[in-house]
Amino acid sequence: MPLIEVTMIEGRTPQQVKSLITALTEAVESSIQAPRDSIRVVIREVPATHWGRGGVSLAEERSKG
Repeated sequence: MPLIEVTMIEGRTPQQVKSLITALTEAVESSIQAPRDSIRVVIREVPATHWGRGGVSLAEERSKG
């Protein structure tokens, strides 16, 4: 059972998340011939305040301009 885990910054629409799940499922199905019903996708959306780079959160970086 393939399991795909994606962690990304929150802010996408439900349709964008659904589209990502569909595209990832199709990619795994075609590339390794996994049965579609066996493919699992987990999307974790993280607030920008909880995503950091270089000691600064993405929210802080975005607020700088």
